[in-house]
Amino acid sequence: MTSGAPGPVDDSDDKGGLRAALGGLTTRGRSFLAAGVAAAVCAYVLGQGDLLRVGLLLAVLPLVCVTVLYRTRYRVAGSRRLSPSRVPAGSEARVHLRMDNVSRLHTGLLMLQDRVPYVLGPRPRFVLDRVEPGGVREVSYRVRSDLRGRYPLGPLQLQLSDPFGMCELTRSFSAYDTLVVIPRTEPLPPLRLAGATSGYGDGRQRSLALAGEDDIIPRGYRHGDDLRRVHWRSTARYGELMVRREEQPQRARCTVLLDTRRIAYQGAGPGSAFEWAVSGAASALVHMLERGYAVRLLTDEGSSVPGEGEDGFAGTTQESADAAGLMMDALAVVDHSDGGGLSRAYDVLRGGDEGLLVAFFGDLDEEQTAVAARMRQRTRGAVAFVLDGDDWARGAEAVPPAPVSDSLRLLREAGWTAMAVPPGAELARLWQQAGQEGSGDRSPAAGTTTGLSGSWS
Repeated sequence: MTSGAPGPVDDSDDKGGLRAALGGLTTRGRSFLAAGVAAAVCAYVLGQGDLLRVGLLLAVLPLVCVTVLYRTRYRVAGSRRLSPSRVPAGSEARVHLRMDNVSRLHTGLLMLQDRVPYVLGPRPRFVLDRVEPGGVREVSYRVRSDLRGRYPLGPLQLQLSDPFGMCELTRSFSAYDTLVVIPRTEPLPPLRLAGATSGYGDGRQRSLALAGEDDIIPRGYRHGDDLRRVHWRSTARYGELMVRREEQPQRARCTVLLDTRRIAYQGAGPGSAFEWAVSGAASALVHMLERGYAVRLLTDEGSSVPGEGEDGFAGTTQESADAAGLMMDALAVVDHSDGGGLSRAYDVLRGGDEGLLVAFFGDLDEEQTAVAARMRQRTRGAVAFVLDGDDWARGAEAVPPAPVSDSLRLLREAGWTAMAVPPGAELARLWQQAGQEGSGDRSPAAGTTTGLSGSWS
């Protein structure tokens, strides 16, 4: 939930001068002014004094309204609150507006208007009656977008008018808020993942600090440590109380790789292959974080999110929610890259044991398939969802599933659990199929499970 406090607006602020105030004359005000001037000219030509007085009255009335409205001192404070500030594509968010009259005068009739991008809907307008000194008015409206992204809301605008409708002046607040529309996520079945150790949760494994009496790694005694853990041999060696280290739980790692190359996808819009891949990556990273994994989002350009934890992975459990927010914010604005290959992502993965790798690829030529196949060597398990651009360009009425392409075959030979993604496919079903295939798929090089285990947790 976010809030914005634009602060007080002084409606007597000399912004643009009196000339700008005269520009706020309405059609009625301009008509009165024109009629008054015309009547005054006719009265002068015809020598009619009564007509001259009528003309002056008609001309002076809108000018008086402009002067009074321009010099009236209103101090109004406004704030905006989004609920929620981060919403999935296709869902609604509510925007709450609050206006406080912080002056000692009643306000006149106010028209409140908020600026919103056209993709979120029509521009909201509200008419507020006179607000008493210290009074508060609250209104709200809903916004919705089928397109992910970051959308600015604001600034708020107040439109003041006189009782006769002769003049309208607009004052704007300076602050604005941002609504983040994140990709849609799909709940995935809780399959047991490769590399998980039974008994400690799917995303945790134990690292033994001692493997034998000669391999003990002691540490200094701390207040509250169990005296039964004191290691007397090390105590005698170092001259201070030393205790054995306990088994330290480590979080299993998972890297979600998103292929954003422009040449790898065809089409655009919410139903395009690229948007399916973005939504799939969001669903996978949320699912893995919920399972207790340390997750990193990686793109073909080698950029990693989040970058605050060790090696770019999400940190402790307390940081998981923040890490998920960072990655979802990144996916909200991710766009096609102009790169033509996956070599940068491979260089990042080449750094060490990456745990489980879940990749969402577009079209792969022979060279990029070879690069993706080499990624498997640095992971404990690898699952690939490959989107064929031609199939997605033809749409859902495409012909029955085509035979396994050369890219899928080469990936599987390298140890990947590779799944072809037809147009409009459900990720949950493909995820389950990957688990069933991965339960019996073995890496020829390492002899370990390559993808997802088919057993339920």
